[in-house]
Amino acid sequence: MTAEATEYIVSPAAGDEFGVSVAGENVQIVEDTVIPYWQFLLWLVAMNVLSVIDILLLPAKFIFAILGFRVADHSNAVGVIKRKNIYAFIKASPGTCISEIANYMDLNRGTLRYHLNILETENMVEAHSDRGKVRYFQNNSTYGEKEKLVISVLQNEMTRKIISKILEEECNTNRDLARTTGISKGTVTWYMKQLKDLDLIEENKMGRSTIYSINPVYRDALEKRI
Repeated sequence: MTAEATEYIVSPAAGDEFGVSVAGENVQIVEDTVIPYWQFLLWLVAMNVLSVIDILLLPAKFIFAILGFRVADHSNAVGVIKRKNIYAFIKASPGTCISEIANYMDLNRGTLRYHLNILETENMVEAHSDRGKVRYFQNNSTYGEKEKLVISVLQNEMTRKIISKILEEECNTNRDLARTTGISKGTVTWYMKQLKDLDLIEENKMGRSTIYSINPVYRDALEKRI
């Protein structure tokens, strides 16, 4: 098979002319936008100037970064010192509450709770609920549940006085306790109800009188703390 070459002559049609409509459509000629050479040179100079400024500011940025780190590190160090002082106070005053720690440390309660939460998370202190009031103790199993209860109860001065009188067997009735402590029999009854609910006190009826005694389970812990 052989291919035969045929000669063609191609000439532009009238509709192929520049800017002329082929099928009656609207034709718009768009001009090319050319940036002047002087604007390109100005842009190039500006980029170089900004690069030089950035290099000159690099030491300043480095200094600010160091200062910022030091400020953050200083803040953290202050927080560590505060927590050490809080821990030392709790260790020396087991069963202390937030108000006592706040007064001693001269801290607002929000800041104090923040540091106490960290100490609890780090397993350095633990909280013990005492009839709606939260008391704090040194952790690491320093205190048993009975001892924490005894310490918490004895934080109240009147409760401590009443228990002390019963332990010493100076008085063990409502009337005698009211006479020696200087409070009303009704108030004594209220305190004894609280202590009985905590299982620290036992009561026995003897005629018309109610005789109070210390629960033997807590007697050693109470004598140790009193």
